[in-house]
Amino acid sequence: MLAGHIPFLSLEITRECPLTCPGCYAYNPEHLGGLTTLRELNDLKGPALVSGVLRLVQKHQPMQVSIVGGEPLVRFRELNEILPRLAAMNIGVQVVTSAVRPIPQEWASIPRLSIAVSIDGLQPEHDERRKPATYARILENIEGHQITVHCTVTRQQVNRDGYLEEFVRFWSNQPATKRIWMSLYTPQIGEVSEEQLTPPDRQRVIRELQALRAEYPKLDMPQALIAAYADPPRSPDQCTFARVTHCVSADLKKQITPCQFGGNPDCANCGCMASAGMAAIAQHKLPGGLRLGTIMDASLKVGEAARWARRSLGTENKDSASSGEPALSS
Repeated sequence: MLAGHIPFLSLEITRECPLTCPGCYAYNPEHLGGLTTLRELNDLKGPALVSGVLRLVQKHQPMQVSIVGGEPLVRFRELNEILPRLAAMNIGVQVVTSAVRPIPQEWASIPRLSIAVSIDGLQPEHDERRKPATYARILENIEGHQITVHCTVTRQQVNRDGYLEEFVRFWSNQPATKRIWMSLYTPQIGEVSEEQLTPPDRQRVIRELQALRAEYPKLDMPQALIAAYADPPRSPDQCTFARVTHCVSADLKKQITPCQFGGNPDCANCGCMASAGMAAIAQHKLPGGLRLGTIMDASLKVGEAARWARRSLGTENKDSASSGEPALSS
């Protein structure tokens, strides 16, 4: 950040997805600002996608890349080439998938790769929402891997006592589960939908997660992260995660703003786990009482000055572009 680089890069690697999940932010008509939609973009395939992703990584020099969609496994052949090359650059990668098709076994040995599988509720509700990525297909397709189970909590899941515990228990007992993460559904401003949590729902989920984390070690959510759900940032400018993440859509050109949700997210009701996690980090105090967020704010300001200086001198990305991939890996 001091050098003017954004540490996290999020890529919508394809416009394609065989699922039609209710409430999916990526296919919201306003996700890309309203002038176009994800399905209308000209996405890339084959060598053009591989080289395009590597150029984008070379340009932004992130520490971590999140590959989302659409459904990334639609482009598994390209990812078979992209993922090892990012690992060779010492870049952490997270692939977020529905596991609608088998996850290539060779991915299990790629260092610094995390596979997050989106599973929204217990089998009856999940299978209805996310078919054809059903429980049966997921359990078959994750064999041989250690995955992160990621669940977005919607109102349908909090209408029955014990629902969240039953979910956490089931996935804790699966050998392929390395950890479990729980986000809360994040609406757009003005949205009225069945997925939205009411304020009492939100407080109830927070209490339940705090209790469950003590009983189920695979629920890998620190206490401070869960507590951050009670007080989300009021705007993207106050969201640490939004400030340190650059999000790009499937043409590898269109920037997604103001954060990965795009459109006009209702920040006051944000349930993004990444946002909550970064908020918890920012609030952490070092010995002497200095918040990490204060250091981060100062780093971002210095970095902006560094970027301005490079633009003024005409050297923005010049060094990395001329030196090729080995410079990034060094």
